[in-house]
Parts: sequence; structure tokens; C-alpha cells
Amino acid sequence: MASQLVREWMGIQQFPVATQTALHRLLGKLKQESVDTLTILVLGKGGVGKSSTVNSIVGERVAIVSAFQSEAMRPLICSRSRAGFTLNIIDTPGLIEGGFVNDHALDLIKRFLINKTIDILLYVDRLDGYRVDDLDLQVTKAISKSFGQQIWRRGIVVLTHAQLSPPDELRYADFVGRRSTILQDVVHKAAGFKKSEAQIPVVLVENSGRCNTNSGGEKVLSDGTVWLPNLVEKIVEVATNSSKPILIDKKLIEGPDANQWRKRWIPLLLALQYFLVVKPIRWVIENDIEKERSERPAWEIYDETGNKNVFYRRR
Repeated sequence: MASQLVREWMGIQQFPVATQTALHRLLGKLKQESVDTLTILVLGKGGVGKSSTVNSIVGERVAIVSAFQSEAMRPLICSRSRAGFTLNIIDTPGLIEGGFVNDHALDLIKRFLINKTIDILLYVDRLDGYRVDDLDLQVTKAISKSFGQQIWRRGIVVLTHAQLSPPDELRYADFVGRRSTILQDVVHKAAGFKKSEAQIPVVLVENSGRCNTNSGGEKVLSDGTVWLPNLVEKIVEVATNSSKPILIDKKLIEGPDANQWRKRWIPLLLALQYFLVVKPIRWVIENDIEKERSERPAWEIYDETGNKNVFYRRR
């Protein structure tokens, strides 16, 4: 992260006063916990609002968002500093291509993250996605396989497009609860968590400029929640929990070195080879030589050694 250009976080001044106050309070809480740098990784399928969420958090248009343009195929890191605190947020390409997990995108992301420490994972999906299918499980399992299951202990599910009218006359809270629970179960399974362990937290987001606002100009959801401070508050909670940040090193990405694992067996294999192969063969050869010598005529032995006593020993 040291080589990354860090700019002053000017975007925070674009938020309504109440939002600025809430954000400064939350950043102060991080500093009280001796957290002066926070790195957020944003992952998810394409078209779910990852880049828009990055822009909303930073308060600037740092990631390109267009309804008529495909997502960038390379990760993007944005670093901002405010009052001694540095925020690094990493936007990434979508993890689905043609109905399958995009291994090429995952490989790009993994290479980009080498030697970086991830404090928070934001797994982004849409609230108005009415189905959860096998593809969702494939994506979450791919994340677990690529970055380790422990990354979900630093995870938050972010559901975008949260300003909606639920179908089938469902109450907003009921619809959010159902959608959240289904996705939480998918992540729980992909992360390999025990049933007794707490579910990953879920936060709702509405990045649209048409989002409703309260009297203070803050963006609010259908239930009245001021969503940006709510998201940051959840980020702070996860960042200060008992789990450790995730260092994305070469060992985590590539797994254990197969050659190193094989080298551990070399001494044992050599020992087995000696006792099961070399030593028995050696014993047979020596035994045959001794047998052959005992059966040879004395004059042959005398001819080789010049020792006359062999004639007397043989008589």
C-alpha cells in the first residue's frame, strides 16, 4: 500500500452535515481502537452496484459507472486520507462471465492483492434479485477458495437498489428479511461456518441520485434508515471485532507448496528403500559370494591367495 497515491479525502465534505458528523464520529472510534488504516475489498457479480457503492462511500466519482459500458476488467484502488486516517477501497471486475465464475477475473484480482492486507470484505448483490441459485453458491465458494474461508469473518453483505416496492404486497421489512436470510445461508455454507456461528451482517444501500432524503438532505431508505452512516458503522463493527485482517500472500493464493510437501517424505522413502530393497539385495549377494567361495576347489583358492594352509583346512 505504501506505493499507492493517497489523496486528501475531500469527498467527505460533499455529504450533508449530519452525515459528516456521523462519519467523523465513526472514524474517531477506529482511531480509539488504534486503527489508522482501513482496506476494504469490494467483490460481487457484475452489474450489482460495486463501483457505485465505492463512489458513494468515498463521496467522489473514482470508479467509472455507466449503464451502456461494461465493467473495467482490472481492479482499482482508491486511497483517501482524513485527520490521520487512511481509507483504501478496492473496486473489482464482476466475478461472472457467461453464466460461470470468471476465473480470469479472479486471477487478476488475486495478483493485484498480493501482499495487501484486507480489513473488510464487502460482498455486493442486489436487494431486488428475487432468486438465489447455484451460481450464487459457486461465486461465494470461489471467493472462499481464492482468499480463504476466514475472509468471510471480515465480511458484510451489501444489498444495493434498496429503495424498492416489494412484490406480492409484502412488507418492506419482511422482503428484506427473506432476501437477507437466503444470501446469509449461502455465504455461511461457502465459508464453512458452524450452524451455531453468527450470520454475516447485511447492510442495505441505495446509490441512485433519486434516493429519498430526510430533512437534513441525507439519503434514506424506505424504512427511514440513513444508509451511508449505517454502512460505515457496520464496517467499523467488523473492523474492530476479534477476527484478524487477511493478509493476501503468495501462500494463501497458491496454497501449500507441493514440492515442499514431497521433500518431507524423501528421508523416509530413502530409509524404506535401504531396509526393504538395498539391504536384502546386499545380504543375498554377500551370501552367494560366501557360498560360492565355500564350494570352490582348494587349488583355486591357493592359486588366488598363495596361502598353503587352505589345503590343510580342506583335508
